[in-house]
Amino acid sequence: MDMEQEYATGTMIMLTLEPLTQEAFAPFGDVIEADSRDFFMINNGSTRRYHKLATTQVDEGSRVIINIFQATPLSYPLPIKMLERHPLGSQAFMPLLGNGYLVVVAPPGDEPNPAAIRAFYAKGSQGVNYHRGVWHHPVLALSPDDQFLVVDREGAGNNCDEFFFSEHTRVILAPDL
Repeated sequence: MDMEQEYATGTMIMLTLEPLTQEAFAPFGDVIEADSRDFFMINNGSTRRYHKLATTQVDEGSRVIINIFQATPLSYPLPIKMLERHPLGSQAFMPLLGNGYLVVVAPPGDEPNPAAIRAFYAKGSQGVNYHRGVWHHPVLALSPDDQFLVVDREGAGNNCDEFFFSEHTRVILAPDL
């Protein structure tokens, strides 16, 4: 029995990878990159400053912290069984080793809509800043022991909601890399 037949009584969605661009990602957050971005010169003309590429969002009484995540690749095709969101602050990921990675997102709401999930391929020179409340899959590294600089929120309250799809909803990420 193939996957189409197996899930004939439920919902099955095959995600297609899109290139990560400012325009395509705007409903979910910011793309952090220097390509095609405005800059001004600083340090007596020796440095280009690409200013305010993303804005952190945190609730009052919280603080912004910087972390490094080390991630390993998952196996593909990957069933997307869950998404998470951070209701009290944004979360940014910037690759440190120059490797491409994948991004899976859904618009904010009480729960993610499987039909609205999108998948992006991010180049190793691009970071993402998930806006507060945007549903997303945890980091999807494509290279072993990949590292990401993560700008996150620290403070009181639960800042990570997880949503697990029912067994009748199948969202599959099968990138053609």
